[in-house]
Amino acid sequence: MKTKPQSKKSETYPEGTLRLWWIPQVPMEPFHVFVKNYEEALLLIRVLANYDLFQFENRVKPDYSNAGGLEVWEDGEWCEWYNEDGQSIDDLDRERD
Repeated sequence: MKTKPQSKKSETYPEGTLRLWWIPQVPMEPFHVFVKNYEEALLLIRVLANYDLFQFENRVKPDYSNAGGLEVWEDGEWCEWYNEDGQSIDDLDRERD
């Protein structure tokens, strides 16, 4: 007999809450870290990306395909974050390079 997976407890957060998502090896499920602002998210994304690269270059893991981003809680759901100019966290990261 098959059973339905249990639904997660209904999430609710203050409007504008930010969380970083990171997948260290696609197609894994992401893990999430709440952040105070996009600058903190950008720092963490860079640290996580550099850590994955360090592990690869030092043969801790043979390969990797990572992904990450920043979400904002709006109207009762998580949405991809964009600043007032329409830039994503990835756009801002590329600007700083």
